[in-house]
Amino acid sequence: MYILDVSEYKGMWVFAMFDLPVQTQAARAEYTRFRTLLLRCGFDMMQFSVYARYYPSEEASAAHRKIIKKGLPPDGQVRLLMVTDKQYGKMEIFHGKKHQPTELPPDQMMLF
Repeated sequence: MYILDVSEYKGMWVFAMFDLPVQTQAARAEYTRFRTLLLRCGFDMMQFSVYARYYPSEEASAAHRKIIKKGLPPDGQVRLLMVTDKQYGKMEIFHGKKHQPTELPPDQMMLF
């Protein structure tokens, strides 16, 4: 009998991917404001214009996804992608031709 590890399917990674205009000073300010919003929500930059954050469940990500939707810049394109921790673990990462291990989800914080 195979026992399914539900935690690998419950944990979610949220990716914020964006292409925003930066031709004018106002557009660059919007780009910076949006990037700062992602950082304040706990996202980490994975690549240029690709940020990600781990959540213990899809429900736990809902509040930050709502904040991001409210803070969308007026121009450009933003995509939010949710993948399970199990799917994330199947990602292949390369630096040049050298294969790198996939990042692990952060340890759970303990509050006393």
